[in-house]
Amino acid sequence: MSEKEPIGRVTHYFDKLGVAVIGLTGSLKIGDRIEIITAEGPFQQEVSSMQADRKPIEHASIGDSVGMKVDHPVRQGNPVSRVIETE
Repeated sequence: MSEKEPIGRVTHYFDKLGVAVIGLTGSLKIGDRIEIITAEGPFQQEVSSMQADRKPIEHASIGDSVGMKVDHPVRQGNPVSRVIETE
């Protein structure tokens, strides 16, 4: 089982690069699993890398904007949640 904790929204998407910018309302770190809900349906992926101000970072906090590669196209406003595995 898993729980989903809302942590932000997509604020921009660079379609040629496959990179989403996410405005965070929660914290996020490398290795977290996220879910993005799109018009085509939700998808999950692991955060393998992210950047802030064009520099690689390991952890981001509330109020930060981070860029990361995403597995599927997204749109501005798509909600992002952290997936927390529970027993």
